[in-house]
Amino acid sequence: MKIFCYGVIDIEEPYAQAWGKANNVEVGTTSEALTADTAKLAKGYDGVSSKGIAPVTEEAYATFEKFGIKQLAVRQVGVDNQDVAAASKHGITLTNVASYSPRAIAEMGVTQAMYLLRHIGEYQARMAAGNFTWDASMSSTEIFNCTVGLIGAGHIGGATAQIYSALGAKVLTYDPFYDAGLEPYTTYTDLETIFKEADIISLHTPLLPSTKNIINAAALKKMKSNAILINMARGELVDTQALIDALKTKEIAGAGLDTLANEVGFFRLEKPYAETPKDFQELNAMPNVIVTPHVAFFTKLAVKNGLEIALNDAKDIIDGKHSRHAVN
Repeated sequence: MKIFCYGVIDIEEPYAQAWGKANNVEVGTTSEALTADTAKLAKGYDGVSSKGIAPVTEEAYATFEKFGIKQLAVRQVGVDNQDVAAASKHGITLTNVASYSPRAIAEMGVTQAMYLLRHIGEYQARMAAGNFTWDASMSSTEIFNCTVGLIGAGHIGGATAQIYSALGAKVLTYDPFYDAGLEPYTTYTDLETIFKEADIISLHTPLLPSTKNIINAAALKKMKSNAILINMARGELVDTQALIDALKTKEIAGAGLDTLANEVGFFRLEKPYAETPKDFQELNAMPNVIVTPHVAFFTKLAVKNGLEIALNDAKDIIDGKHSRHAVN
């Protein structure tokens, strides 16, 4: 059996080869993303896996069908960059990794929220200008006196609820699907209550037609002036220009963003700063904003689990078995 992996980074390579040796499977790799052009690299292989960041068009699935490949194991939670209908049309079963390390993303979100809550970026900006003073505008609130609003309570949202609850915060959650297991850590409520009451609002929902731009100008106007927005999920959940406007007019106090709506064109790439999108530059220049390049997942455990779970799914489907992670 042979499985080809796209978008492999250096830290994944030893895990891929160790898994291959343990399972008697030849694992081929490339650092290139899966596209209509690179799909041809899988010729001669029985299965494929991709990181799932770059959008995949129907041509790639058609190429896999021609090669006799019947699955694509995506090494992340979201499959919004996949054309699920086209994959099904060409007999390709898509799988995702629904839970590789929820704590990794949850901890990054909490880290960014605490950084912003204590005005660290603003202190650093002052000190860089030789100003070591502080004033009432820089006073903070301890986390146990904060209300945290979570939008989305899946694996990552649930882990986030547990961390904030352990820190003593009041945690509110909006999710259309109720999970009784989270009752010790959160109180379920509606979206409007979260917008109006939360000091920290953290996004952990998939990108769907119903959630695109769920944080828009109207939502931002409902938030507290001291509110901090955290997005560890998908960039398109937030109307970026509306967020910039809200930050400029001090409708909200800050934002921690591990993902942006237009990130595919420049995240994970090296390019002159002047060539990056203007909205990114504007956000990145604000001391009350943190932008990270979609790396909340990037821990050793999460990388290892994501790769191994995806390869296990690929092997199962090649062997004619069913994967519980199938999304189509």
